[in-house]
Amino acid sequence: MRTYLVVVDESPEAETALRFAARRAAKTAGAIRILALIPPAEFVQWGGVQATMEDEALQRAEALVTSAAGTLTDESGIRPSITVRQGDPVTVVRHTLEEMDDVAALVLGAAASGHPGVLVSHFAGADAGKLPCPIMVIPGGLDAEAIDRLS
Repeated sequence: MRTYLVVVDESPEAETALRFAARRAAKTAGAIRILALIPPAEFVQWGGVQATMEDEALQRAEALVTSAAGTLTDESGIRPSITVRQGDPVTVVRHTLEEMDDVAALVLGAAASGHPGVLVSHFAGADAGKLPCPIMVIPGGLDAEAIDRLS
C-alpha cells in the first residue's frame, strides 16, 4: 500500500498538500500519515512555565491535526494515522522518514508566493538526493479544482 506522509501546520499550503495527498491516496488505494510539528521549546527559566508552554503547543497541534483528519475522513473516506512530534522541523521529518519505511512519498505544500517554506527549501534542495522516497511539492496557489484534477 502506498503511504503518503503529509506535514501539517497552520498554513494554507499544508491544507493544499493534505488535499492533494488525500486524492492521490484515494485513487491509488493508499494511506495517509499526518505529521504535525511542534517547534522546539524556547528555554524558560521556570520549569512550570516551560511545561505549560509545551503543553499548549501540543494541544494546538493535536487540535489542528484532529480537524485536518476529520476533514480528510469526511471528504475521502480515508482515516489517516497521526503523529505529533516536537523539535527542529527538518530533523523531525528526516527521522520520521527513517522510521517509517512504508512511506511512498513525502508531500509538502509550497507557499503561494515568496519563500516556499523551510521544509520545501531543504528537502527539494540540499537533501533531495538523500531521501528514501520521492518528494511531492504542491504549489500553494492551486485551487481545489486544480488539485483534484492534478491528483
